[in-house]
Amino acid sequence: MTTPELTPEDIDRIIEMAWEDRTPFEAIEAQFGIAEAEVIKLMRREMKASSWRMWRARVQGRATKHQAKSAVDDARFKSTLQKNITFNKISKRR
Repeated sequence: MTTPELTPEDIDRIIEMAWEDRTPFEAIEAQFGIAEAEVIKLMRREMKASSWRMWRARVQGRATKHQAKSAVDDARFKSTLQKNITFNKISKRR
């Protein structure tokens, strides 16, 4: 697969998405057209060696970086107390 031409802004966004725990590699591929292996190469090329090792250790084995392994769907955690906090009259006092 040929790597598409990426602008510096695209590279910054890919790095940002790769660092995010809940952004799967599939989302990066869908948005930028580069596969997981290419993301790994890009991260190695663009980051300091120590940052690369830290990122790689963090990502390896992380289920949320792969949609097929992840139990996380589009739903986010919402506390059962959130509604109570939102409608809390004490916080609305002037």
